[in-house]
Amino acid sequence: MNRRGSVVDLQSGLPSPCPRDPVLCPDSHMDVQGYKWVRWRVWLCHLGALLSLGSLLLIFHWRPRLGVLARCRSCPLALAEVLLLRDSSGQQHVEEVQTEEVEEGSLEMLGHQEEADWTDTVQLHKNEKTLLRFYLFEELRYVWLNRKGAFCRVSVLNEDWTCKDLYGFQKGLSPQEQSFRRSIFGVNLIDVPVKSCMRLLFEEVLNPFYIFQVFSILLWTIDKYYIYAFCIFIISIISISISLYETRKQSITVRNMARFITNVTIRRESGEEDCVSSVELVPGDCLIIPQEGLLLPCDAALLAGECLVNESMLTGESIPVLKTPLPAADRTYSSETERRHTLFCGTQIIQAKGGRRGGGEAIAVVTRTGFSTTKGELVSSIMYPQPIKFSFQRDAMKFLLILGGIAFCGTIYIFVILSKVNVTWWEFIVRGLDIVTIVVPPALPVAITTGAIYAQSRLKKDGIFCINPPRINVSGKISVFCFDKTGTLTEEGLDVWGVTEGGPAGFSELVQDPKLLPPGHMQSALACCHTVTLLKGQPLGDPLELKMVESTGWILQEPEGDGDVVHAEFGGFKVLAVMRPLPQQPHFQGTSSSEAVAIIKRFPFSSALQRMSVVTVAHGGRSALAFLKGSPEMVASLCRADTVPPQFSSTLRSFSSEGLRVLALACKPVDMNSDLMNIERAEVEKELKFLGLLIMKNQVKPETAGVIDVLTEAHIRTVMVTGDNILTAVNVAKSCRMIGSDEKVIFVTATPQTAQSVPTLRFSLDNEGAPNSTDVTDQERPGYHLAIDGRSFSALCDHFPDYLPKVLMKATIFARMLPDQKAQMVMELQKLNYCVGMCGDGANDCGALKAADVGVSLSEAEASVASPFTSKTENISCVPLLIREGRCSLVMSFSLFRYMVLYSVIQFCSVLILNTEKTTLGDFQFLFCDLFLVTLLVFVMGRGGPSEQLDPCRPPGRLRSLPVFGSLLLHTCAMFLAQLAAFFITINENWYIPLNSTVFGTENLPNMENTCVFNLSGYQYIFIAVVVTKSYPHKKPLYQNVIFLCILLIHFSVMTWLVVDPGPFFSRVFQLYNFTDLSFKMLLVAVAALNFLICFVMEMLIDLGMLNCLRLLRGSRTSKKQYKRLNALLSDSTSWLLLNQTLTPRDHTVIHFY
Repeated sequence: MNRRGSVVDLQSGLPSPCPRDPVLCPDSHMDVQGYKWVRWRVWLCHLGALLSLGSLLLIFHWRPRLGVLARCRSCPLALAEVLLLRDSSGQQHVEEVQTEEVEEGSLEMLGHQEEADWTDTVQLHKNEKTLLRFYLFEELRYVWLNRKGAFCRVSVLNEDWTCKDLYGFQKGLSPQEQSFRRSIFGVNLIDVPVKSCMRLLFEEVLNPFYIFQVFSILLWTIDKYYIYAFCIFIISIISISISLYETRKQSITVRNMARFITNVTIRRESGEEDCVSSVELVPGDCLIIPQEGLLLPCDAALLAGECLVNESMLTGESIPVLKTPLPAADRTYSSETERRHTLFCGTQIIQAKGGRRGGGEAIAVVTRTGFSTTKGELVSSIMYPQPIKFSFQRDAMKFLLILGGIAFCGTIYIFVILSKVNVTWWEFIVRGLDIVTIVVPPALPVAITTGAIYAQSRLKKDGIFCINPPRINVSGKISVFCFDKTGTLTEEGLDVWGVTEGGPAGFSELVQDPKLLPPGHMQSALACCHTVTLLKGQPLGDPLELKMVESTGWILQEPEGDGDVVHAEFGGFKVLAVMRPLPQQPHFQGTSSSEAVAIIKRFPFSSALQRMSVVTVAHGGRSALAFLKGSPEMVASLCRADTVPPQFSSTLRSFSSEGLRVLALACKPVDMNSDLMNIERAEVEKELKFLGLLIMKNQVKPETAGVIDVLTEAHIRTVMVTGDNILTAVNVAKSCRMIGSDEKVIFVTATPQTAQSVPTLRFSLDNEGAPNSTDVTDQERPGYHLAIDGRSFSALCDHFPDYLPKVLMKATIFARMLPDQKAQMVMELQKLNYCVGMCGDGANDCGALKAADVGVSLSEAEASVASPFTSKTENISCVPLLIREGRCSLVMSFSLFRYMVLYSVIQFCSVLILNTEKTTLGDFQFLFCDLFLVTLLVFVMGRGGPSEQLDPCRPPGRLRSLPVFGSLLLHTCAMFLAQLAAFFITINENWYIPLNSTVFGTENLPNMENTCVFNLSGYQYIFIAVVVTKSYPHKKPLYQNVIFLCILLIHFSVMTWLVVDPGPFFSRVFQLYNFTDLSFKMLLVAVAALNFLICFVMEMLIDLGMLNCLRLLRGSRTSKKQYKRLNALLSDSTSWLLLNQTLTPRDHTVIHFY
């Protein structure tokens, strides 16, 4: 592409000469194809839309891809005007490429981006205007990058920024540079669009459901069903109004939650500080955070000072987090890896300090704005949720096609009947189309959601809030549930159980009260190695660190005002906090008392690093010490080998196996001549001296064991995924009965490939004294569980993919798992066709909660964007309740689906029989059946609550199954035969008068044929609701749904009254023939009762497996779910699990199950 203007050569000037240029963008996971408008095609489509009375535009609205193919031609992405996008779920979207003019010569202002890349980012034309090409998808901006040959998220433009680069922005940006960046990145506003009522109405009316309703109403009006058409019209208007109100209300709620504008202070390039609207912020702006804090309007990297932040809006975690300055390293900056140094949009900064002289304020640089922020991406995911891969909804829509086929057959039959009658061609068409409106129930999609709506309401009363109602049905199919440990299975708070100092000679005696430790490095480490801070004089921070500091008896102080006095007290260093021992603390003979220590540098805890550290100076700045705290294995690996006690592994194993939380501490002297304020973390955390272990007791929540028992009895597999030590996790699993007392634990240890060694895999029993067996079956035990840590899990995924499914099938403990590993583990389970649930506290579990089919965040907030479900109950007792509600909702959806189908079939049979006799149902008869009988029953059927117990058998999730098809077919036959029986009983009566008419339809009303069929079908609408409504074992008994029973009794009474003695007035209204033979009326009631009995017995036999005999005809088939097939194979063979043998990638046993 020419720098100054037009395209010179389509083949040489473009990144790809291929007319179809699909690009898989790594940051968006979308397949993108480019298209260009063709003028003559566009005009031709306009003509087609005019000739088809808008039908063509309607098709293009439902299938945008067809509209693009009809009006455009494919072209390279670099020239595209329209884009056809296919996301990871397979859904297709159409977006137009937009252009925006930017200032000529301003492209060089992008800092470290190469000019060549950016000149390719724009499209230059002969008028020499510089245009930026981009499109918006799900509110996220994608810009064209020629170097990558793709449209990429705008956030990719600063993905190469290093931590050191961010410090270069402290000087601020010029207004011109800000203006240019704003044109590239857009304004800093998460503005959720709230559509106008007219647009919502237009989109709602164009829904296929309402198009079908409009078609039906027009047809009924033409057919002179005025009352029925008017009632359906009113109901449709009410339904549309409610839908518009709820949609607009939800959009406004999300907008109010997301939209936030405030005034912030930024530093200009001139050095001046300016107060501007947060909307004007751009990546690279230097942000001044006031001491009193603020609600952050963007993502920013903290460069100077410390911030105490409440991130509950994003994570559900209510504990404030201390953010520290970003290290000025040459590594690439990432908000995920630098979470402890990143301030996220939407989080509340409670307090800022230490950013510059005077002690107040902090300094940060803006990294992402608008929908590119973490909050923006989460809001986007709420606005555009991923489609649920659940077969029930797909099967329901496919079943409508089957009903359409039945309607087609019925239409042909009606055409044959009408061909024998003297009717006009117009009547011919109307009668045929009328069959379609009867067979295909347009209200089916709405009806099957009523169960989920009732379940959502009940869940809300129990403190479980749902932002994605379709997930309720999915929760009914959960087959494995994963739990975080700390704060989920166990109490959030920890109690100090004791401290033991360690050195080359071994470990000392356990000291239960850290206050009794002799003054020294261990005591100072316990007092100083933390991120606890003060807010209005009260300590805030991680509960573990609060307990640790409290146990030492030391007092935390922070500098006030400019802090000059404190700084001078500690050698002029900039002090973050001071830890002072209590004056009355006992002295030990022969040792000096502890002195105050100042913390001057913090490296906060990182889940990926499994540690945190601080740099401290002594009084007067005489000496400096670095202290480190973290997982024992990680701390020991960073210490000098000669300082680690020989009994380290056995001691750690002993404490962990008792379920105790163990942390290790270490220290090292730091050279006073080095730059302590800018020292690198890597320099601090190496060559340390091992100090000892801090042992803390983490109690299992009292509700945990009972819930695990309930899930186990319901055949729902439970898995623990935690960042804690593997032995601690095993002990907790045994305490909460996730692992039985008579079951063994086999540890999976995998090592990655190195320059000196090949990858290895080893299975070993937990008890060291176990015999050296090579086959797991030799141990003579009823069951076994695998336990694996995060490092071994990564090696297993990379080097032993054949073993991965087998380990996933048998593993119960996943320990030392990083947040991204938790999410990966969930997705690997889903690949085995498990329906996976995840329950966590919302902090390090966000990725896993969103990846799971059903994520439950334990949080005090009513709604957290961390997961689809949020429970205000801070224990896992919400999990069985959610599953029970899910099963109840799913069973109810099946019942409502079958009822709606059978309701259509009953009416279809009635119309076919009556049309054969040149008559049909009356207007008011249709109205009575559809509105009074069916609609009322549909709305009250779903009110029955869930069963109190979780049954071991999960409800079915597929409509395309033998029991469903068999049930519908048998009931259809039974009801059709019953209507025929009523019809033939009537015409065989002595007083029967045949209908002898030359006209067709309602003009023949009232007549005997119509009345007998209408009377029987009325009973069928009522009793089939009882037949298909399932209760045991997933719903409460039918008699507990009082409203449903009352409606049934009212319907039965009204229907019996219409059959026995409707009276002259109602006979005229309903156009009923007045039978005088009471015994005949009783015979009709008896036929209805017999019909009910037959359907009820058939349904009971189907539930008991009557149709399973048909499966024998096709032979045995393996399950479609991979985990079931694999479990059967693993149960037959344990030869793959070789104990105490070191395996390499070449030594593996392959079990094929695909």
